[in-house]
Amino acid sequence: MRIGLIGAMAAEIEALLSAMEEKTQEQIGRFVFYLGKISGVDCVLVQCGIGKVAAAVCTQTLLLKFEPDAVVNLGVAGGIGREIRIGDLVLSEQVVEHDMNTTAIGDPQGYLSGLDLVYIKSDPRLLSVFAETAELLGIRVHRGVIATGDLFVSSAKQAQKLAERFSAKACEMEGGSVGHTCYLMNVPFLVLRSISDNADDLAKVDYPQFVTESAKRYGALIRSALPRIASVFSREEVQ
Repeated sequence: MRIGLIGAMAAEIEALLSAMEEKTQEQIGRFVFYLGKISGVDCVLVQCGIGKVAAAVCTQTLLLKFEPDAVVNLGVAGGIGREIRIGDLVLSEQVVEHDMNTTAIGDPQGYLSGLDLVYIKSDPRLLSVFAETAELLGIRVHRGVIATGDLFVSSAKQAQKLAERFSAKACEMEGGSVGHTCYLMNVPFLVLRSISDNADDLAKVDYPQFVTESAKRYGALIRSALPRIASVFSREEVQ
C-alpha cells in the first residue's frame, strides 16, 4: 500500500520528511515528491504550495504519477467556533469550497457544477483511524466540515459566515481542492488540520506564533496512524 501525504508549506511537511526512511525524490515541474517509508509504510510526501490551484495540480500529478491508494492532506487551519481551540485537531467528514459562487443563477453557495454537490465526503476508514489515534495520543479532536477558499480568513465576521453557511469547524486554502481532485479520480482522501489560530481578528498574530508548533502535533499522529491505515486497507483487499 502507498499513502500520499500533501502539505502546503515546508513547515507542514518537515517533521514527516525527517521521519522518512529509504528516501528518494523526484521533481515534476515545481513539485518535489519524496518517496520512502514512514513507520514502515510506503509514502509519497509533497509540498503543494498555497491555494486551490496549486493544491489541485499537485494532487493530480501525485495521483497519475505515483498512484497512491489514499491521500491525506495535512496542515494547519483556522478554527471556527468557541469549542475549537488552538492546538486542537479537526478531521474532515466533508470538505466544501466556500468561494465557489454561482448563486446568481440559483445555485447554493459552494455548489460544484457538474458534480451537483456542495460537500464532498472524506473516506470513513481514514477518518475513523485518525480520530481514534488522536484520542489515544491525548489530542483534542473534532470531526466536521472543513471549508476551503483562496482567502486567509482573518476576521470574526468572515468566520461566522462560514459557520452559518456550511457549519464549518475550520477554514484553510487547500483541502477542498485536494478532496475535489481525489473525488474525480476515485481515490480515498482525508483532510487533517491542526488549529493554528481562530480565524478571527487575531489570526494574523496567532498564525505565525503557532504554525510550527501546530504542525509538529500531527507529525506524531500521522506516524502512529499510518500502520493502522495500512492494516485496515490490507484486510479489505484480502476480503
